[in-house]
Amino acid sequence: MMDRLTPPGYMTRIADREVGRALRASPAVLIEGPRACGKTWTGRRHASSEVPFDSVFEHRLTAQIAPEQVLEGAVPRLLDEWQLAPDVWNAMRRACDDRGRKGQFILTGSADPPDDTTRHTGTGRIIRVQMKPMSLFESGDSNNHVSLGELLVSGCVSASVPPLDLPDLVDLACRGGWPGLLNDPPNIAQRQLRAYLDEISRTDISRVDGITRDPAGVRRLLASLGRNVSTQVTLKTLGADVSGSDETLHPQTVKSYLSALSRLFVVEDLPAWRPHLRSRAELRRTPKRYFVDPSLAVAALRSNRNRLMNELSYFGLLFESLVLRDLSIYARANDWELSHYRDNSGLEVDIILTSLDHNKWAAAEVKLGGTHLIEQGVESLRHLRDRVDTKRMGEPSKLMVITAGGYSFEHPDGVAVVPITVLGP
Repeated sequence: MMDRLTPPGYMTRIADREVGRALRASPAVLIEGPRACGKTWTGRRHASSEVPFDSVFEHRLTAQIAPEQVLEGAVPRLLDEWQLAPDVWNAMRRACDDRGRKGQFILTGSADPPDDTTRHTGTGRIIRVQMKPMSLFESGDSNNHVSLGELLVSGCVSASVPPLDLPDLVDLACRGGWPGLLNDPPNIAQRQLRAYLDEISRTDISRVDGITRDPAGVRRLLASLGRNVSTQVTLKTLGADVSGSDETLHPQTVKSYLSALSRLFVVEDLPAWRPHLRSRAELRRTPKRYFVDPSLAVAALRSNRNRLMNELSYFGLLFESLVLRDLSIYARANDWELSHYRDNSGLEVDIILTSLDHNKWAAAEVKLGGTHLIEQGVESLRHLRDRVDTKRMGEPSKLMVITAGGYSFEHPDGVAVVPITVLGP
């Protein structure tokens, strides 16, 4: 790989393995994710030539006039930020058909264009790989003494106290997993992330689907999402915050704002799990709302580490967002996906993991730590295990409480207690 375009100092990403597998299986690979999460560097890691559409106007112009020309070059050929030159999509698709070979193109995109008809022409030719900002394992802030993959095959846990404590995790939540900010102190990182959200509010959110939106309204929506991160906040509540007056923005309008932010990979929903239950409890289906990285919630609120240290109840929600980011990356590497559980009896479990074939499931509660909170998490997991119809769903592969610090250990009830800073894929 080093004879390709690998950037100096490249830090290996968990997605590298998925990109490599996809290139061996498909003519083209599309790497999607938020701006500045490392897609271009990962694309270069696997590419032999590249066409950067974001920085070279001539490439965008050529893509409009003679798109097939930008496809000529050593393969895999990286088409960086392809959505800025959308005419290249169909030309690339035709080239995949004409060449009839695997591993021809790598595309990266920081926005998901709304034209589904264009996107669907890639069916059978393109495998998508989703990237997020770095997990703690990827940034070197987790020692990976406990593997999620091993836990999901009923492994037991035991590890020493991690080197990081709660103030360190507050700093990590403020800095985020952005590769370009790893060496910045939290206050400097936050300054850049506030500018990042301002740019999204001013230009990106209108450019992604061609609908003009009020930048001030977008900022208010981002702030509302920051206040309500890791919750099932309703469209009505968000609409009241966005309107900035006594009137409430229509839920469908709020939904269109959220859709645009989702296409920019800034926010994401965690869907509700729908298991078979022993009881007659009614499942709640509202998704939980998150930013793609907890640092964006901090930036949206113009907050800082000192405020977070003084508002640990809110930081608990932000910590859940950090854990979700990392678990989603680790779970994807093991072919699992995430959801959450809540029913009308008040039982809620933060994260449900299900294998892609839906034959296995596991669950995790997220707690900052301390005996009382850990026991709360264990109790919720016990109730969930008792409520799920295990004759139809099977016994859980693992139940976990993910904490901010302390020892890793196996609870007498079979629940693994694991600090996020010792967890890895």
